[in-house]
Amino acid sequence: MGWDEFLLLWCAVWGVVALAGCGMSLAGVTAEQRTVRLTGRIERVREPRHGGSRKGGISVVVSYRDPASGQEVTVTNDGECGEMITAAWEGREIGVSYPRGRPHVHRFSNIPEEPGRGLGWAGFALFLVHVGLVVLAAVDRGWPWALIGFCGPWAVFAAFHLPGTVRAKNDRLGRLAAMDTVRGRVVAVLKDVSVDQDDGHTWTTITPVVSFTTREGTSVTAHCTSHLADPAGAYGRDVTVHYTPADPADFTLDRAAEHRSEGQDVTFNILVIIVFAATAVAGGVLL
Repeated sequence: MGWDEFLLLWCAVWGVVALAGCGMSLAGVTAEQRTVRLTGRIERVREPRHGGSRKGGISVVVSYRDPASGQEVTVTNDGECGEMITAAWEGREIGVSYPRGRPHVHRFSNIPEEPGRGLGWAGFALFLVHVGLVVLAAVDRGWPWALIGFCGPWAVFAAFHLPGTVRAKNDRLGRLAAMDTVRGRVVAVLKDVSVDQDDGHTWTTITPVVSFTTREGTSVTAHCTSHLADPAGAYGRDVTVHYTPADPADFTLDRAAEHRSEGQDVTFNILVIIVFAATAVAGGVLL
């Protein structure tokens, strides 16, 4: 089998996979569509033990209403339960999901999630079809087609997302400017030691835990992984916390540093557009 036949077979197989994924989505039978998504409420927060592990996140007790029975269900995030809860307070709403008919296999997310269409694998299969077509064009018509086929769409994709990146930056700057400021305290420093099974190398992860009370009276416990000097020795230290009143999980210990870093995503996006567009143009010139 030659390269042309192999690439055509590649595109055909992944094209069938993409069509099957789209068909399953239209029929409403993808795993994403069969997932029940609810909004849970944190009823109790357990303060982390100083010197303990960050695995599993902050220990919480969550309640939600079972749509099948209408009864209130109370669960915890002990064990592997989806996203790590890194900021918690009583009354916080978080996402709870489980496969239809299997509520005991619940998983948490930091924010409630909207039902999805389950097109992730179909989209990935379509991307692989695109890869096959670009390689086929490069094999038949010359390697500059690879530059055009790969870099051109990525330049368009990055340009399409640039306005959203700029809006996200401006929104973030607005939230930083509107943050309230309170005093907080480092109530625990968590320590996790990992060992590389291949070479035996050991590394340690230090995670300080900050507790603060908002001006509205909400007591927040959260992991703090940045803008804290000497995190290993921070236990019991008083800190200044800047937080968003509408969402105390959005907080920082150094508002100025956050402000300086906000332009980086926009700069990176622009550089990506320039590099990919220039490479695609170079491919067109070399044809």
